[in-house]
Amino acid sequence: MSSIVKSPAVSVIVPCRNEKDHIEACVSSILKQETRDAEFEIIVADGMSEDGTREILQRLANENSRLHLIDNPARTTSMGLNVAIRAARGRIIIRMDAHTEYAPDYIHECVTALEFSGAENVGGPARTRANGYVQSAIATAFHSPFSVGGAAFHDVEHEGYVDTVTYGCWPREVFDRIGLFDEELARNQDDEFNLRITRAGGRIWQCPRIKSWYYPRGSLGELFRQYVQYGYWKVRVIQKHKSPASFRHLVPGSFVFSLVLLPLVSLWWPLAISLWMALLGGYSLASAVASFASSARAGWRFFPLLPVVFACFHFGYGYGFLRGILDFVILRYGPCHSSVEITRTPGKQSAD
Repeated sequence: MSSIVKSPAVSVIVPCRNEKDHIEACVSSILKQETRDAEFEIIVADGMSEDGTREILQRLANENSRLHLIDNPARTTSMGLNVAIRAARGRIIIRMDAHTEYAPDYIHECVTALEFSGAENVGGPARTRANGYVQSAIATAFHSPFSVGGAAFHDVEHEGYVDTVTYGCWPREVFDRIGLFDEELARNQDDEFNLRITRAGGRIWQCPRIKSWYYPRGSLGELFRQYVQYGYWKVRVIQKHKSPASFRHLVPGSFVFSLVLLPLVSLWWPLAISLWMALLGGYSLASAVASFASSARAGWRFFPLLPVVFACFHFGYGYGFLRGILDFVILRYGPCHSSVEITRTPGKQSAD
């Protein structure tokens, strides 16, 4: 008599590449999840790692039948997510990443929120953990409404419908209806997928009981480059959908463009330099107020650095957005001809 293998209720998908220092701890923490008897599998899509990650994963897969290692020859996050989704057997799919720590009941709370809300995607807010002064200052700024224009997923207390969440938990049929992740996007693939959900009439729910902790960049240079990439690829998402998901996506690029344009305009219209000074002065004042508020919450030692951190968020995103307009709109480059270098993004894959 042939045996019947029961499909798991949940498939956890993990895209990774060259994560030898983190992948074992990540997989071990997922295997220890308190799921209240819900069966789950883990599918790790490895981007052909060359640092020993694959050997670690193969050993772990030999030790636990719930772990499955598959190849991601394209080595991109979008392709890794898609090959994992295609291999998944669960009726619920949950994305997790190697550079993030998860509460022991993360899977349970995702499934509960999905069933309670009736939404097409659920997730938790973007919590952070940090080591050292600079990374802690970046984490502090990350939770300020000033850093990203009040995006709800940066508010760890917010519960309700939002336009995007960290990572994601979806019923399997969402991918049959909406499609998979856009494989031409090197960044912002989760934001673009969430945009497709909402424009198809779906809903996205944020639940603060779904807890994970993201480690932000550890230096100002890394932070600036990260947000250059986010701004750059946001242009491609807007170009694809013919309009932005939110007005706030246009603000940093408009701000940086104005700072560059007004001094040139002042050669013919002297009043433009006064507008330039007012714009820069207004931004400096807003940054100081936001830095004061964030320092009052997290510690005054961060106050001297926070204006610089906020500038990395805003000027990086704005500069990247303008580069994206140049490449995708004016020069009509395709994604494969991107002029912005893509660096590995641990943890959360996009910003909104």
